Amino acid sequence: MSGQLPLFAGVDPEPAGLGPAPAAQAHAELARALPPGLRLGTSSWSFPGWAGVVYDREASSRDLARHGLRAYAQHPLLRAVGVDRTFYGPVAPDVFADYAAQVPADFRFLVKAHQDCVVPALTQGAASGQRNPRFLDPVYAREHVVEPARAGLGPKLGVLLFQFPPFDVGLAGGARDVLRRLEAFFAALPEGLPYAVELRNRGLFGPRYLDRLAGVGVRHCLTAHPSMPPVFEQWRAVGPRGDGATVLRWMLARGLSYAAAKEAFAPFDRLARPDPETREQVAAVIRESSSTLVIVNNKAEGSSPCTLLALARHLAGEAQA
Repeated sequence: MSGQLPLFAGVDPEPAGLGPAPAAQAHAELARALPPGLRLGTSSWSFPGWAGVVYDREASSRDLARHGLRAYAQHPLLRAVGVDRTFYGPVAPDVFADYAAQVPADFRFLVKAHQDCVVPALTQGAASGQRNPRFLDPVYAREHVVEPARAGLGPKLGVLLFQFPPFDVGLAGGARDVLRRLEAFFAALPEGLPYAVELRNRGLFGPRYLDRLAGVGVRHCLTAHPSMPPVFEQWRAVGPRGDGATVLRWMLARGLSYAAAKEAFAPFDRLARPDPETREQVAAVIRESSSTLVIVNNKAEGSSPCTLLALARHLAGEAQA
């Protein structure tokens, strides 16, 4: 498919001995104590700092990106993962098929849509600032986002996420027009797939936005991010709209930019800045939802697998109390 990133050309041999961290297997009993409809995962998997936490030894980001997923999926708590590379460029079906072959049948992928679908103005080159013709274009999204993921992942596709960065709503035609186009966009995509929308514009979030999504069978992705209302407030606003799994992403510590969080938290091997308030809000959503997919970023508390371990212990402690 034109413009798509192929499966790794000239793939390096898999690093000898790369496997799951022995300590991770100690969490099998904890995993069994969690709600059966809950899937936990991290935003990507290629972090060398996770040696001893997720992986059994140190490896480069490059090696982990290419060969780490199989070991990642053996961690008892990690039954899902967010695929971030797809935001920066479409990938071919065989890339997704390779991912799917490395994980068990009950594992699920959250796939981010290519940014061209969600950015109203071009951001690079001489045309920067001009209208992006691919913004909310269902033909482009179907060919370069939906069909490759569906063909490659099959039943392991958990969510197709359209994450909208902050943008000037006025330049995009105003809130009413953006919501109208958003509804028409999803109405034109193939039916029966798990679509979700994540916002960074607080002003767009509200009943009109939620009703438009529900009308076309699309979920709002709850997001723990400084640009949005608290995650449980979002959950209460969503209410009974729609069906299917609840989708929640815990992305960024309050008061920090991504760049500042990356600098402060690298190499992402520990909870550098615990946030018990957000953890409790995430747990509250899980308690009220029969099926929940939770994806956590390293920039939330310092290490996404450590955040998920703390969340799992919090939930299991409640169940055993």
